[in-house]
Amino acid sequence: MEEKLIKDYSSPGRRGYSLPPLEVGKSDINENLAGYLREEIELPEVSEVDVVRHYTALSEMNYGVDSGIYPLGSCTMKYNPKRNERVARISGLSNIHPYQPIEQLQGSLEILYQLKLDLAEISSMDEITLQPASGAHGEFTSLLIVKKYFEDREENRTKVIVPDSAHGTNPASAAMAGFDVVEIASNERGMVDLDALAEALDENTAALMLTNPNTLGIFEEDILKITEMVHEVGGLVYYDGANMNAIMGYAKPGLMDFDLMHFNLHKTFSTPHGGGGPGSGPVGVKDFLAPYLPKPVLKKDQEKYFWDYQRPKSIGKVHSFYGNYGVMLRAWAYIKTVGGKGLKETTENAVLNANYLKARLKKDFELPYAEESLHEFVLSGSRQKEEGASTLNIAKRLLDYDQYAPTIYFPLVVKEAMMIEPTETENIGTLDHFVETMLTISREIKEDPELVINAPHTTTVRKLDETAAARNPDLHW
Repeated sequence: MEEKLIKDYSSPGRRGYSLPPLEVGKSDINENLAGYLREEIELPEVSEVDVVRHYTALSEMNYGVDSGIYPLGSCTMKYNPKRNERVARISGLSNIHPYQPIEQLQGSLEILYQLKLDLAEISSMDEITLQPASGAHGEFTSLLIVKKYFEDREENRTKVIVPDSAHGTNPASAAMAGFDVVEIASNERGMVDLDALAEALDENTAALMLTNPNTLGIFEEDILKITEMVHEVGGLVYYDGANMNAIMGYAKPGLMDFDLMHFNLHKTFSTPHGGGGPGSGPVGVKDFLAPYLPKPVLKKDQEKYFWDYQRPKSIGKVHSFYGNYGVMLRAWAYIKTVGGKGLKETTENAVLNANYLKARLKKDFELPYAEESLHEFVLSGSRQKEEGASTLNIAKRLLDYDQYAPTIYFPLVVKEAMMIEPTETENIGTLDHFVETMLTISREIKEDPELVINAPHTTTVRKLDETAAARNPDLHW
């Protein structure tokens, strides 16, 4: 579907409004404002219908969570109830400002305080900061806390250990915080190799960064041994909360002996997360790390809620104000709506959906790790690559069937990787449709690989030269 620019609908004298005759005297516009007149900036002259149809057409060219399945592993757009959107737009919430007197903000602070308590209960952490604005920001904040903790103890620990299946932002966050990153290999089952971990651990170890379940969707069965090994050398264990929707109601990072973690409110607790945002990455810590949290920390006394700035060991502020408030409102509304029972059911459905897809696809696509998985799993397109079409080609061909592609080429430990996470909300009809599409593409590769190699065929923008597009981007129409 092709759509013209809005200026191409323009016709001289056409207007999108009709006003009654002016009943007050006219006044000439000040000469200083002449440069801002309609004629000077050549705005399109279009009707209301032109505008509505143009932007409706543009919206139909896009794909979103309201259009169909979004099976992106680890970073999937989760369930975003419209109810939560309405809550976030209540004028008494959306029109406040952080510079208002705190007496005028008690209702909003109560919401944020309740969110803190809920996150602490879900994670078994002792104290929470809501400041970080994204998952990666939460990682970075956590590493700054680790650094400050060891500086306070006068220990010069320089090393952060990261498994090779970690999220890509983990090593970046550690490096930004000033640590040396040490990568350790996974074992043949897709879990942390305990021998490799033991070899990497020493008195210079500040922290191990770990996601559980990991990016392969596999739960670390030796997690208590892993955290014990790190603690034995005096290091801390950090939990990447991107995959929390795989364990809610069944396991808590704090009970696995993690010392600190971040949450992805925008992934696990309902916020539209397309196009890179918005996000929110609260950080939870055990009591002994609470003094180092960013200030201010939201507190409550017998009379009111308030911001506690008297925190001499704090790492300081990591956000201009107190966090991405609109995202927190949605998360609070989501948690309060579904409750603890609903969060547990979310986990159950996410795990069930992922394992259903895996069972139906593992015959046609290589399954590199046979371990039981939770909310997501990783297939390999290596077999299809040998037959002539790559994982990238498969992803592009999915677009022809009005299906969105899974995460591809990640994690790096799997060649031609496809990381698939169907989320908890897709019904069996949608899952079956995705499966049949994938099986159809697998058959197409056997019969006519060029068809898949040259995909997509039906989209507005056809196949791109991706190397040229990356090096010579065309940033205008």
